[in-house]
Amino acid sequence: MKPFKKGLFSKYIMAFLLITLLSFVVLAVMFSSMIGSYASDSKNQTLQNCANSVKAYLDEAYARVEAVDLNNFIFGNDQSVNGALNLLAHNYESIRIMVLDTDGQVLCTTDNFDENVKGYTIPVSELSALGATQGKVVKTDFNGMFDQEYKSVIVPLNDESDEVVGCIAVSSDSSNGSELMRNMIKTMIIFALWILAAALIVLYFIAGRITEPLREMSRAAREYAAGKFDVRVPVKGNDEISDLAIAFNNMADALSGVETQRSSFLANVAHDLRTPMTTIAGFIDGILAGAIPQEKQAYYLELIASEVRRLSRLVSSLLDITRIQAGERKFTSVAFDICEMARQILISFEKSIDEKKLNVEFLTDEDSMMAYADRDAIYQVLYNICHNAVKFSRVGGLLCISIKEKNKKIFVSVKNEGDGIPSADLPYVFDRFYKSDKSRGLDKTGVGLGLYIVKAIINAHKEEIWVDSVEGENCTFSFTLQPAGSQANV
Repeated sequence: MKPFKKGLFSKYIMAFLLITLLSFVVLAVMFSSMIGSYASDSKNQTLQNCANSVKAYLDEAYARVEAVDLNNFIFGNDQSVNGALNLLAHNYESIRIMVLDTDGQVLCTTDNFDENVKGYTIPVSELSALGATQGKVVKTDFNGMFDQEYKSVIVPLNDESDEVVGCIAVSSDSSNGSELMRNMIKTMIIFALWILAAALIVLYFIAGRITEPLREMSRAAREYAAGKFDVRVPVKGNDEISDLAIAFNNMADALSGVETQRSSFLANVAHDLRTPMTTIAGFIDGILAGAIPQEKQAYYLELIASEVRRLSRLVSSLLDITRIQAGERKFTSVAFDICEMARQILISFEKSIDEKKLNVEFLTDEDSMMAYADRDAIYQVLYNICHNAVKFSRVGGLLCISIKEKNKKIFVSVKNEGDGIPSADLPYVFDRFYKSDKSRGLDKTGVGLGLYIVKAIINAHKEEIWVDSVEGENCTFSFTLQPAGSQANV
């Protein structure tokens, strides 16, 4: 059974759900705390307002009665006082009001008290302690009068001479707006579910827009793995995903180019191996079969030896390329005289130069210029360039080597007069197995790897090489080197 793979889309959804739920939990806790605090403050204020209203009413009513104690006043006006208290309590939610004398006896209550409360006596010590709160909200069960603690405000009741004749107790359930809080939480849950549903719909389309290009890239990558490099990822929008799609397509172009080069490389290697081997096999078969006369066998053996040397050069070049690309060929930089090296290379081509009657120019700022690089590798570079320059120069043409120093760089240039390189071929001069059609006609012994190796060596030294050509007139190869003493080892 194939294991379940959690995709990026599901990860987006899960992450969003987690963040949303955590956000709502935090908001619910914050709102609950705020609502609880608000409900508590609101109830406290309600109790105090109610207590002050009852006190104002009783103070005024009691002041109109002369020489009557509080008990007689209450009992003498029981219905009117009780009605007034009930009316005041009705104006406030869940409020209970009772009037006590100085002995702690309950004289009058609102109708929402039990009948057995009236006449109940609270110990004077307890009543004094409650009276000492001076109108502040306290929680009390009035010495067991109630089965639970109630939020209460106790205020004194005074006569005309400001003597305390009793007190007023205004009470309410001590819960801090629990019903309000429950309703609020219920509303928040419903609201959260609607918001979550809407957000999930929006996220579904957003995540789809994000993950669809990634799925396209995944499909394209599988095609590339199968060797099909013509698949491209659609580029939509102008964001990071579209930048990734562009980079992905650029990578595909590069892979396609590499694959084309690889195929071309294999085809060229096969061709350059097959041609001399076919020639060698044909000549040897002819000698063994007696088809080639004895007196001509030495000539054909020389041709066979030439083809063997060509094969050897091809194999050596391929090994050289492999070592450079794998980083196995180490370059050790030393100081050497680049001018002297150029002179030695020119001398080695003296015979070919004389045969073509070339006019040689050697231009340098000084007789001796010290460069800092791998001597053997640079010798290979300069030798290869000079070899091509001599080979493809027209008879009686110019061969010029120029060595100049400028901006802390040594510039080495080799120019020859000949057919030059077509402008269409210039971008491919340093490619593996590059040979223009004309050069194939002029040179059937080359393998087309020399300039590729030359560029690889120069690149390994972190230097530059380029070619300028005027077709039908001349061609100039140039490269740079570090002067001795100005750079650390390569």
